[in-house]
Amino acid sequence: MSEAFNCAKCSESLYGRKYIQTDDGPYCVPCYDNTFANTCAECQQLIGHDSRELFYEDRHFHEGCFRCCRCQRSLADEPFTCQDSELLCNDCYCSAFSSQCSACGETVMPGSRKLEYGGQTWHEHCFLCSGCEQPLGSRSFVPDKGAHYCVPCYENKFAPRCARCSKTLTQGGVTYRDQPWHRECLVCTGCQTPLAGQQFTSREDDPYCVTCFGELFAPKCSSCKRPITGLGGGKYVSFEDRHWHHSCFSCARCSTSLVGQGFVPDGDQVLCQGCSQAGP
Repeated sequence: MSEAFNCAKCSESLYGRKYIQTDDGPYCVPCYDNTFANTCAECQQLIGHDSRELFYEDRHFHEGCFRCCRCQRSLADEPFTCQDSELLCNDCYCSAFSSQCSACGETVMPGSRKLEYGGQTWHEHCFLCSGCEQPLGSRSFVPDKGAHYCVPCYENKFAPRCARCSKTLTQGGVTYRDQPWHRECLVCTGCQTPLAGQQFTSREDDPYCVTCFGELFAPKCSSCKRPITGLGGGKYVSFEDRHWHHSCFSCARCSTSLVGQGFVPDGDQVLCQGCSQAGP
């Protein structure tokens, strides 16, 4: 009598039948699949021993069930992405979740170099200066009404220019006669002393420090012979073609201040009423 050769599970004879040998003994094909086969996460059917099985994150699939959930393309030999437990081919993932380049309108592929600013996205090679059209990359740039400029282009196009040297002012500067100047360009026309932050005046649009203006243009006090500039609130008295500082306008004899008082001219001098009546 021949020895029994039965399925380890259903005990049916395996003579003349296809079987699968395991450590626990031989199994007929139906019993083997029911005992050891995984269930496909897509179709919920057993993945038979003779089927190609694909595995991803604790889930098992028939080869034919492992496909993009949107376009149904097979992912067996394709790169893919998992989004909220759904499998997506790269094309569908990019279409649904990737940004569009604001310059060329093409998809910015995952992993590619990109730039983001103001809620917009660009391919790195598409983010260009609106002036010189060179890639901005990691360079500093200035946005202006939807355009983007590298710093040199922005300064050349928009930055104010110094009224003296015509070069752009990138920072600081001073205003003179409603025009911008570099601080180092606003100097006295006479002695070239810097005037920024200093008291100065002008003649025929040219700026002068107080000293140069007084020496070159201001009338001279008939008493002390120093310039009368009128700057800083300084007051003076004029009579005919002569001028005096307030502090210098006094009687030539008694030194009494004549500001606001009557006086009598006496040659090159001025006298108070008393000294004039007293005679020589």
